[in-house]
Amino acid sequence: MSLVPENTLITADPDEGRALAIKLARGTVKATQPDAEVRGRLRPEYAEDAGSLVAIAHVVAIEFATIAAANNYWR
Repeated sequence: MSLVPENTLITADPDEGRALAIKLARGTVKATQPDAEVRGRLRPEYAEDAGSLVAIAHVVAIEFATIAAANNYWR
Protein backbone atom coordinates (compact mmCIF):
# COMPACT_ATOMS: atom_id res chain seq x y z
CA MET A 1 0.00 0.00 0.00
CA SER A 2 1.38 3.39 -1.01
CA LEU A 3 0.82 5.86 1.80
CA VAL A 4 2.12 8.84 -0.19
CA PRO A 5 0.62 8.93 -3.70
CA GLU A 6 3.33 9.09 -6.36
CA ASN A 7 5.83 9.21 -3.45
CA THR A 8 5.77 13.01 -3.25
CA LEU A 9 4.16 15.81 -1.29
CA ILE A 10 4.93 18.36 -4.00
CA THR A 11 1.77 19.85 -5.55
CA ALA A 12 1.10 22.56 -8.12
CA ASP A 13 -0.88 24.81 -5.79
CA PRO A 14 -2.64 24.99 -2.41
CA ASP A 15 -5.90 23.56 -3.79
CA GLU A 16 -4.07 20.46 -5.03
CA GLY A 17 -2.28 20.33 -1.68
CA ARG A 18 -5.57 20.35 0.20
CA ALA A 19 -6.89 17.52 -1.98
CA LEU A 20 -3.72 15.56 -1.25
CA ALA A 21 -4.15 16.20 2.49
CA ILE A 22 -7.65 14.71 2.37
CA LYS A 23 -6.39 11.75 0.35
CA LEU A 24 -3.60 11.12 2.89
CA ALA A 25 -6.05 11.30 5.80
CA ARG A 26 -8.37 8.82 4.10
CA GLY A 27 -5.42 6.55 3.37
CA THR A 28 -4.46 6.61 7.04
CA VAL A 29 -7.93 5.38 7.98
CA LYS A 30 -7.69 2.57 5.41
CA ALA A 31 -4.21 1.61 6.62
CA THR A 32 -5.40 1.59 10.24
CA GLN A 33 -8.58 -0.39 9.47
CA PRO A 34 -8.02 -2.31 6.22
CA ASP A 35 -11.38 -4.12 6.37
CA ALA A 36 -13.81 -2.13 4.18
CA GLU A 37 -16.81 -3.85 5.77
CA VAL A 38 -15.76 -2.72 9.24
CA ARG A 39 -15.16 0.85 7.98
CA GLY A 40 -18.61 0.85 6.40
CA ARG A 41 -20.20 -0.40 9.60
CA LEU A 42 -18.48 2.28 11.69
CA ARG A 43 -19.16 5.18 9.29
CA PRO A 44 -22.69 5.98 10.60
CA GLU A 45 -21.31 6.30 14.14
CA TYR A 46 -18.70 8.93 13.35
CA ALA A 47 -20.68 10.62 10.56
CA GLU A 48 -23.04 12.15 13.12
CA ASP A 49 -20.53 12.70 15.91
CA ALA A 50 -19.31 16.30 15.99
CA GLY A 51 -16.18 15.35 17.94
CA SER A 52 -15.18 12.76 15.36
CA LEU A 53 -15.75 15.20 12.50
CA VAL A 54 -13.63 17.86 14.22
CA ALA A 55 -10.93 15.23 14.81
CA ILE A 56 -10.71 14.33 11.13
CA ALA A 57 -10.65 18.01 10.20
CA HIS A 58 -7.68 18.34 12.55
CA VAL A 59 -5.90 15.40 10.88
CA VAL A 60 -6.46 16.95 7.44
CA ALA A 61 -5.15 20.31 8.74
CA ILE A 62 -1.96 18.66 10.00
CA GLU A 63 -1.49 16.84 6.69
CA PHE A 64 -2.06 20.14 4.82
CA ALA A 65 0.46 21.98 7.01
CA THR A 66 3.06 19.30 6.22
CA ILE A 67 2.33 19.50 2.50
CA ALA A 68 2.44 23.32 2.55
CA ALA A 69 5.85 23.23 4.24
CA ALA A 70 7.12 20.69 1.68
CA ASN A 71 5.99 23.07 -1.06
CA ASN A 72 7.65 26.11 0.56
CA TYR A 73 4.13 27.46 1.03
CA TRP A 74 3.81 27.74 -2.79
CA ARG A 75 6.10 30.77 -2.95
